Amino acid sequence: MTDATDSPASRLRSMLVAAQSLGLHTPGYRADIAGRHSVTGDGRVRVELPAGCRMAQDIAHQRETVAMIEVTDLAPTPVRDRVRARGTLTGWLSPADTIDCDAEDNQLVTVLDLATAELTTSEGTTAIDPTDFTTAQPDPLAATEAELLCHLDHHHPHTVERLCRLVDPHQLHGVRMVRPLRLDRHGLVLRLELLNSDRDIRLRFPAPVRHPDQLGAQIDALLRQSRRCRPPRAHR
Repeated sequence: MTDATDSPASRLRSMLVAAQSLGLHTPGYRADIAGRHSVTGDGRVRVELPAGCRMAQDIAHQRETVAMIEVTDLAPTPVRDRVRARGTLTGWLSPADTIDCDAEDNQLVTVLDLATAELTTSEGTTAIDPTDFTTAQPDPLAATEAELLCHLDHHHPHTVERLCRLVDPHQLHGVRMVRPLRLDRHGLVLRLELLNSDRDIRLRFPAPVRHPDQLGAQIDALLRQSRRCRPPRAHR
């Protein structure tokens, strides 16, 4: 499946918004920073570390260290291969200019000045220019995608079944299971599971979603379109 609707920089920004698997590496240390990170307005990755941990102490002492952040985009639904993409950001990590330590929470606030970034998907690995990363905007559905996909998968199997009418019948040959895999401003991706392989199909919205409140109307538009199609023989 070719997924060229979002730029690699935007995809990586979206992955950071929703990241559940996020690791920070500095010389001699590794930390899980999921939920302890954000991206600032000027495109730097902000990371809060417990001030008492050895990594934080080392950064506070050196004032700047080379660092790498690895983010893995995992499908929230129970598909066979859950890894949808991987991202890597490298640069220099240092205490924030405005505040070194949050005294109330005893956190060391650090920022990563980006030097290089890469995104790896099923299509291959793409280098991302730091300037493109800085100016890119995350997908408006990134923060709620996991919840929305799980709700669709668990509570609306008949909706998924109806949406399968939009898939070319030849693509459904040999399909044993269909699950929602990915949701973004441009559409819904379905994972078609065969006996020994998978096939991903994107159902594009009539118009890009600019706000989460617009999602319902776009799903309804796909369902209306599906009513004009013959029901597929594949089952969920």
